[in-house]
Amino acid sequence: MSERVKQVAAEEAERVKVMTREAVESRAYLYPFKGIFYFIMHKDLWRPLLSKLAPTITLGIGVTTFMFLIAYVPQAAVMAFTSGPVAAVSAALLTLSESSTLVNLLSRTFLIEGALTDTFDGVLLSRDCVNLVEGGRQISNSGDNIARLGKLIKKPFAKFTPNAIIRYLLYLPLNFIPVVGTLIFIILQGKRSGPAAHMRYFQLKEWSKRQREVHISEHRGGYTSFGVAAFVLEMIPFVNLIFAFTNTVGAALWAADLEKNATTSPKVRELAKKAE
Repeated sequence: MSERVKQVAAEEAERVKVMTREAVESRAYLYPFKGIFYFIMHKDLWRPLLSKLAPTITLGIGVTTFMFLIAYVPQAAVMAFTSGPVAAVSAALLTLSESSTLVNLLSRTFLIEGALTDTFDGVLLSRDCVNLVEGGRQISNSGDNIARLGKLIKKPFAKFTPNAIIRYLLYLPLNFIPVVGTLIFIILQGKRSGPAAHMRYFQLKEWSKRQREVHISEHRGGYTSFGVAAFVLEMIPFVNLIFAFTNTVGAALWAADLEKNATTSPKVRELAKKAE
């Protein structure tokens, strides 16, 4: 049994090593930060955000305040036994993470889903990916990149599912492990949220579920590193709405680079031919 445990541990360590190397080589973790600068430099991309700014900031302040009033003290008390002197900080980070998840869930479901889709498609237009976007919506020939966006032909995939919330709740106790547990929690959330950032891209590519799975598997390190960077930014209270939009810009920039560099794998192309 001990030999089997050692073998499994060695295999897991090697898998993590390979994924870490892929994450570093992909440089995908830079795209959330590229998204920030690109968003700042392109004022036409501000309009979807500005149209949803007031209600979402109100929602964010309300949810974060509520969570600190209700959840912070009990979690800090529990963490006093597991985290010692850093219990207050760990509990604050946990509460911020919980607040961020609730705000993202509520805002993306009820407030900003359409605005994020407009932002993603607008960035693709700005990067000359017109053929890709016009498969998912009508496009006019006049105005800036946001003004050119017309009626949606294909509605975006659902951003949140019950399974995602269940997995979040299952991972949540990791935060009671000092420092290391929180890092593991962030990595696991990044692993989940990274591929979700490209759901609109997969839809515009008209990829089947199998094609998406193959592509994500072959870029697992990149998607995890992107997801971790994006998740950390969206943990920042009160401005997580802004980072939700800049992360969407970053995801669209990455999608545009994938298109221009023709990095679709042979396996995905083979699946596309079979589908035809």
